[in-house]
Amino acid sequence: MTSCTATTGPAPSTSSSGDVQAPPSKTFNFGTPSMPLGLDPALTSDSESYRITRQVMEGLVGVDPATGQPTPLLATSWSQGSDGLSYDFTLRSKVTFQDGTAFDAAAVCTNFNRWFNFPATVRQQVSAIPFESVFKYFADDAPLSIYKSCKAVSTDHVTINLAKPFTGFLQALTLPAFAMSSPKAMADGKADILDQKLAGQPASSYASHPVGTGPYTFTSWGKDRITLTSYKGYWGNRGQIETVNFIPFDYPQTELQALLAGKIDGYDLVTAGTFDQLVKKGMQIVQRDPFSVMYLGINQSVAPLDNLQVRQAIEMAIDKDTLIHKFFIDNTAPASQFVPPKLSGFNNNAPSLGYDPDKAKQLLAKAGYKGEEIKFYYPLNVTRAYMPTPEKIYAEISAELTAVGLNIKPVPVPWDQGYLEKVQSPGDHGLHLLGLNGSYSDPDNFVSTLFGENNGEFGYSDPQVFSKIDRARGLPDGSDRNSQYQTINNQIAATVPAVPIAFPISALALSDRVEKYPASPVLNEVFTNVRLKS
Repeated sequence: MTSCTATTGPAPSTSSSGDVQAPPSKTFNFGTPSMPLGLDPALTSDSESYRITRQVMEGLVGVDPATGQPTPLLATSWSQGSDGLSYDFTLRSKVTFQDGTAFDAAAVCTNFNRWFNFPATVRQQVSAIPFESVFKYFADDAPLSIYKSCKAVSTDHVTINLAKPFTGFLQALTLPAFAMSSPKAMADGKADILDQKLAGQPASSYASHPVGTGPYTFTSWGKDRITLTSYKGYWGNRGQIETVNFIPFDYPQTELQALLAGKIDGYDLVTAGTFDQLVKKGMQIVQRDPFSVMYLGINQSVAPLDNLQVRQAIEMAIDKDTLIHKFFIDNTAPASQFVPPKLSGFNNNAPSLGYDPDKAKQLLAKAGYKGEEIKFYYPLNVTRAYMPTPEKIYAEISAELTAVGLNIKPVPVPWDQGYLEKVQSPGDHGLHLLGLNGSYSDPDNFVSTLFGENNGEFGYSDPQVFSKIDRARGLPDGSDRNSQYQTINNQIAATVPAVPIAFPISALALSDRVEKYPASPVLNEVFTNVRLKS
């Protein structure tokens, strides 16, 4: 094995005197913009689901809060084979899942093999499985998959083999989707039988009661909250907080009022409309660096959106600056591509048609557009890091599209009634509002996830782009790889499969009770790192 070895991970924290820290005893009430869509991280891409599973479950590799680079977690060290196709992990010893079973190499392989062998029935029920977006294919198309096999060399030593080089592999393992679940709990909860519904999404029994190695155990899921409790057998620092309550609120104003009334200690996704109120009330506001993109999705499988000139007209009808000024926090930047500025592969010269409603009208005339109805889906009762007030954003964009002559039919869908499933699956959605919050520090996380293959969201098919993305994934970090992603960005922009709107700033509001909160651009915010005043 060649170098690429991480340092030993953190030991359980002790006080300065050398005494073991006092056990957690505090309660932390946190406001969220919606209930999760399920708590099996391997079968969701929902940030509110991940917010909770990050507390309960851990992966082999963590994220450095300052750099976004991989750090030890359940693996204390690793090395890459000289051929770039194998990764050898040394596992943390004496770690148990919250059901008392041992975490070991066999458990790691159980998880990897589960993801690789997801049955067709599961894949038909879930529109976006993270394993597929990263590794591309499952076991029934094994020769095409990037993943090859997992081998338990010994109890604390596991090797992951790939079929082709993948530069972002370690970064991808930081995704919450690749957290380790207890094999026993998955078997007991029939994790691959999606015979239930959670927030309108197909789900298994396991998805409502996850079991991992993390610092908090899942306790209950009620109508008005989800509760977690500190895991007494946790291998690491248990922090101050014994009980965490995640409490959902449909509207930003009600979250603000709950914070001011002391009903919650903090909440995420402050909106432009409540920002000044929080400042005037003296509340703490913690901002994250931008690491997400909001876009208007366009489904090319629905006429007249299969016509490039119509898609170009849609882009030219949208006034991004006005949208950002009205609905996003200050310093949010307009987007002309899907890769955020801080990542390699960002193209400073990415082509953009710009805001030109007169030109948009001319393009629609050239395209022969005759006023055909276009269904525009948008979510209700939700706030996202990339989309603070969907209803208001929809109203503004819809008005701009109507002004250039497009016939827009609104299709509002409550977030918890299957919005994601509806707009990410084949269907009659012509336009839709969505975005992507980055989960690891690599342009592949954005470009490949959105445009690396045929999908039902965009009806997009460009074999040349797919091939270039596939090649870029295996290139070593450096100028050639950056150049390849810049070229990919240009090709995507030229065909307008979606219109990137903004790289939003997101922010949290916290009460005076909170002394420290571990804000993270990739939302890797584990509550053992929250510090509360005595």
